[in-house]
Amino acid sequence: MLEVEVKYVVDDFGALEAALTRWGAELSAPRRDADHYFNAPDRDFARTDEAFRVRSIGSNNYVTYKGPKRDRETKTRLEIEVPIGDGESVAADFRRLVTYLGYKPSGVVRKSRRVAHCERDGFPLQICLDEVDHLGRFAELEVVAREEEYEPAKALVLDVARELGLMRVERRSYLEMVLAQQSGGTSPQ
Repeated sequence: MLEVEVKYVVDDFGALEAALTRWGAELSAPRRDADHYFNAPDRDFARTDEAFRVRSIGSNNYVTYKGPKRDRETKTRLEIEVPIGDGESVAADFRRLVTYLGYKPSGVVRKSRRVAHCERDGFPLQICLDEVDHLGRFAELEVVAREEEYEPAKALVLDVARELGLMRVERRSYLEMVLAQQSGGTSPQ
């Protein structure tokens, strides 16, 4: 499946929360996510525009691979996500396992996330309001679609972003922003 996503820098979540309420979408309670990223032993994911991570959401853990971005307007890419066992010890053991296989830790992104779900034009739409540690606030709009639905899904997320007044697109991943900040680069704020 394709993850058709666009991310925007947001100063304040108030207007977005109000719009989501008008749409009948309920925002989840805030949750804490910790994403541990790894680089492959056989290629540099920063150069190939891929990502491999272990995500912990509370006690739930997932392994995710993301392929290269497909276009310049969105962050559309192949995404494969597999749940693994629950608990910090499981996540730590899996991170240790991939390190033994030659993967190198490349960074950790921690954020507080609230998620809203609604349906638009026949697509399930997910809107995430993220407060990323040391980076700021962002809104991510995402549709998971089949290959043949790529163009209408892309048009939908871009239309919804305009409808919500989102204008400051951020194409970099949170990991790219964290690494840029650590090396003295710029953050979106």
